[in-house]
Amino acid sequence: MVILKSESEIEIMREAGRIVAECHAMLGELIKPGVTTIELDRLVEEKIRARGAVPSFKGHHGFTASICTAKNDVICHGFPDSIPLHDGDVITIDIGANYNGFHGDSGWTYAVGNVSSDIKDLMTACHQSLFLGIAQAIEGKRLGDIGFAIDNYAKPLGYGNVREFTGHGIGRELWEEPPVPHYGHQGKGLRLKKGMVLAIEPMLTLGDSYSYIESDGWTARTIDHSICVQFEHTVAITEHGPRILTEL
Repeated sequence: MVILKSESEIEIMREAGRIVAECHAMLGELIKPGVTTIELDRLVEEKIRARGAVPSFKGHHGFTASICTAKNDVICHGFPDSIPLHDGDVITIDIGANYNGFHGDSGWTYAVGNVSSDIKDLMTACHQSLFLGIAQAIEGKRLGDIGFAIDNYAKPLGYGNVREFTGHGIGRELWEEPPVPHYGHQGKGLRLKKGMVLAIEPMLTLGDSYSYIESDGWTARTIDHSICVQFEHTVAITEHGPRILTEL
């Protein structure tokens, strides 16, 4: 069941999203060669709790960390570790904050030091595809319009578009209905309504888009070990158009 949010609930989610955005702003200053993701996990948790919120991911279905990490060929749901980041790595950090009972969720990909031109281009394309998808999050449009905008942009560029993991509704629960695929058909799918809040999170690869899950039951990697990047915002559908909740 899709749960519509009231204006007052969306304001609470805006504050949750702002906390997430503040964490990403902090990471943008910290991520560099030599840093470990376990350090970043600790700093993000401290910041979230200092703002009167709790990490959404910690304890969610047994996940043990406050951030999800995805380095190089990892698509999503990786665990922080003590391995230093290296120059040329690319790392996605997914952060969720639960503030007054509502969640904000945003994942962002960061270049570590100097990355290849192929990775820079992939990051630029994925970032652009996110905002093309967000532009379709308008009352009266269909869910397929969001996915079509993303896929129609990414596919001609030759990038893999991950289909096995999708965006999702979000609110009092971190994962709510509906799933939000990053592919689709114009004018098809669920009609978008005022009060819906969606996490839109395209994941693009330099190669094959298929994945496999490691033995930890969480970490998803590209099957051909090609680089994957991701950009995600939590977005509310309002009478005035899409409202990004996970920005400063």
